[in-house]
Amino acid sequence: MVPAELLSIAQQLADGVLFDRALDVDAAGSVPEHNLDLLRDAGFYGLWTPRDVGGCGLDELERLPILEALAGGCLTTAFTWAQHGGGSANAARTPPGSVLHERWARALATGERRSGVAFAHVLRPEPCLFAERAGDGWLLRGVAPFVTGWGHIAAVLVAAHDADRLVWMLIPANEARTLTSRRLRLAAVDSSVTVELHFDSHAVGDDHVVEVIGYDEWHAFYRQGLRTNGALMLGVASRALTLLGPSPLDAEVDAAREALHAADVDEMAECRAQVGYVGIRATSALVSAVGGRAITVAHHAQRLAREALFLLVQGQTAEIRAGHLRRLGATGS
Repeated sequence: MVPAELLSIAQQLADGVLFDRALDVDAAGSVPEHNLDLLRDAGFYGLWTPRDVGGCGLDELERLPILEALAGGCLTTAFTWAQHGGGSANAARTPPGSVLHERWARALATGERRSGVAFAHVLRPEPCLFAERAGDGWLLRGVAPFVTGWGHIAAVLVAAHDADRLVWMLIPANEARTLTSRRLRLAAVDSSVTVELHFDSHAVGDDHVVEVIGYDEWHAFYRQGLRTNGALMLGVASRALTLLGPSPLDAEVDAAREALHAADVDEMAECRAQVGYVGIRATSALVSAVGGRAITVAHHAQRLAREALFLLVQGQTAEIRAGHLRRLGATGS
């Protein structure tokens, strides 16, 4: 399907079944398999992969409106699904004939299997997950916080430090004596089943390694991908404004979206900060307009406000954080 057709399907799903069930999903404790299967059946698990492995062959800018639409329907479902992109894209670019390619590339592109990611920790000042060479493979030791979709995913893309390099691996998402999880309780999107993974000399063979790359080289690449998380906040903000009704905030969200889509890598952090700021204001405005009912768990306003707070820190870099604090008046200009 062409991007316009996919976007139309995404918007119909978001405005219908996803939004209708969003409050129930928020309280359920685990995102329903049915919701994830809806996205699979629509072909959305292939958004990050080329057509030759069963994907959609979309580029980044073609994906963004679909991410935004689905996030505006049910962020818990969309966020859990969006974590699939890292593992799927990396499996697709492994050499044809390799173990990783044969096992995962098409299965992830079609949504037959799902994946998640474990690399939020590599942006921290102090490393907390390490890879040590051991024979014909590696041993993983340490902790990977904030791994989403545990129990729903078959594979997880893991990054671990080896001195000034990062070792990227796509491994089965199976608990073992050397790989255990601890459930995190989140103020929003809790039904995404986000866990902290603990690695205790967990052995990973070379045939599970995607690449070994210098940290600085990876970080430069990562900065180019900051646009994607902004689409999720735009989806939440747009849903809040739909419920609010016409206001000057409509133009602000449109301007933030346009700037985010057009930004180059050096402008991305500021654009993400602006998206975060308008998302907080849009959801807060809805709460204020609705009044007391907005604080009940039966109303979407409180859910959207909590989700905006969640997205304020999700995928946040030091540059984005500084932009948020400046806009919120917590630091000088």
